[in-house]
Amino acid sequence: MKVLITGGAGFLGSHLADRLLAEGNDVLVLDNYETGRRDNLTDHENLTVIEGTIEDRQQVDDAFKGFDPDVVAHAAVSYKDGDAWEQDVMTNAMGTVNVIRAAKEADVGRFIYFQTGLSYGIEPSTLPVPLDHPQPGESSYAITKTTGEQYVAMSGLDWVSFRLANIYGPRVVAGPAPTFYTRLSQGKPCFVTDARRDQTYVSDLIDLLMMGVEGKGSGAYNVGAGSDRPVKDMFDLIVDAMGIELDYEVEVKPRPKDDAATLLLDPTKTTEDFGWQPKIPMEEGIPKTVEWYRENEVGETYTHLKDEELKVK
Repeated sequence: MKVLITGGAGFLGSHLADRLLAEGNDVLVLDNYETGRRDNLTDHENLTVIEGTIEDRQQVDDAFKGFDPDVVAHAAVSYKDGDAWEQDVMTNAMGTVNVIRAAKEADVGRFIYFQTGLSYGIEPSTLPVPLDHPQPGESSYAITKTTGEQYVAMSGLDWVSFRLANIYGPRVVAGPAPTFYTRLSQGKPCFVTDARRDQTYVSDLIDLLMMGVEGKGSGAYNVGAGSDRPVKDMFDLIVDAMGIELDYEVEVKPRPKDDAATLLLDPTKTTEDFGWQPKIPMEEGIPKTVEWYRENEVGETYTHLKDEELKVK
């Protein structure tokens, strides 16, 4: 197949590109490197990389016309600044429209969308959160990602949308893992919040995405194990994987007011339609993640939350 990945130099997009290339497919990546990294992608004879933005309709059209993809995996996203409403709208909403228009003109056979589980709000009424739960939009990131998903749903394309809980693994530069590792490696004090998360290792997600790319499923799906763990579990596992001993008991603070107590999604439909369940526990995935951090610079980290305390300093 020929697969065009927007945001293909980012965490999820680059892992998907790796798997597609390993299985003999042709891949075109379109990325502006706002949060993606050039070293996330390795040169390959079947890989084409274009530096550009989905905000520019002409750049999007040119990429499609030059490649003629069978499948689009739309992973490009603006999320690194909770106050950057204009940027979120231009990338997550208007940019998605640009990609949809180009996909329709190119007669693309399948459209894969990446949605956030935060679309269900920070205080969902039901846990685990079902697919039919309202999506109130309580952050610019969630509002604009949901807008994008709604445009995909009304596009007439053959589509699947994966609503993600928390995905971690090598190359991740958002969320608690890179922040914990960076502060611990620099000998800086850490704290954790009292939040809980349903964590999925990235290779498990890629297994699911590949089934979507190959035509399985239709509509929206929740992605997660259906069970959550305290964020402190991730912290403790990172400490263990780094082989360090702390001379203090890490403080557990109340989560920021704009953060969800838990991101716990009901994956029943995903299991039924795809026969998929995560296989790799954090006890196995965290050491792999720490090993990658050891061998590569973590670089800048990001959070959609506004609390400056959560950012690496």
